[in-house]
Amino acid sequence: MPRDGGHLLIAPEDHPEVVADPYAAKYVRRFVGAKELIHNQDRWCLWLVDLDPADVARSPVLKARLEAVRNFRVVSKAASTRAMAATPHLFGQRSQPSVQYLCIPRHVGEDRRYFTVASLPPEVIVGDSNFEAPDPDGYLFGVLSSSMFLTWQKTVGGRLESRLRFSNTVVWNNLPLPSVPEATRQKIIDAGHGILEARKLHPERSLAGHYNPLSMDTQLIKAHDRLDAAVNRAFGAKRTCANERDRQEILFTRYAELEMRKR
Repeated sequence: MPRDGGHLLIAPEDHPEVVADPYAAKYVRRFVGAKELIHNQDRWCLWLVDLDPADVARSPVLKARLEAVRNFRVVSKAASTRAMAATPHLFGQRSQPSVQYLCIPRHVGEDRRYFTVASLPPEVIVGDSNFEAPDPDGYLFGVLSSSMFLTWQKTVGGRLESRLRFSNTVVWNNLPLPSVPEATRQKIIDAGHGILEARKLHPERSLAGHYNPLSMDTQLIKAHDRLDAAVNRAFGAKRTCANERDRQEILFTRYAELEMRKR
């Protein structure tokens, strides 16, 4: 969360001016909120965790923006934000992963066939309208991209209006995902990579475009089918799940088993 009055974030119309400043340019990173993630919109930020103080003196852009952040924070009604005025070059709250990570939007449309998540490198800064989790091998990407996960999300998760609302506590922490053998885990990872490869066939499409329920590409559907087969087996399915009811029965059987082990 920036808590910056908008001065650490860089809108498309301001990007040319910022990158024209050589001292500011080396701190520019892609910034991804939920809209940017799902609709592939451009946005950037100044990520200054390794800021050389000498660069502020050399850069009119950095000096002006950091002064604006400090002025915004120092007059805030929130004591926590006022305290952040001492470090105007830093985002107010930071949990940026240092490895490849899974980026999960807080909300997605209720008509999606799959929860629209992305695998991003640590150089891309994730905004607080998303959740993130380190995922260097892609296992979490595979699990959350599956129909099994979407069924769990729809069944136990909340809503904003009618949109699906992800929760790290209610939804993810309660997902009854069993421990799986390494071979099964690798199949899920490989199937997840297959989804990323299918998306690359149409790099011009955003996640919203890829997952329009009326026009999903056949190669992407096939990739998800392969992933679903691997994830279903990981949850203990003995046959192909034909519908959401089949997946719910498996999920709550696993959930009941986990609860019994706690007693």
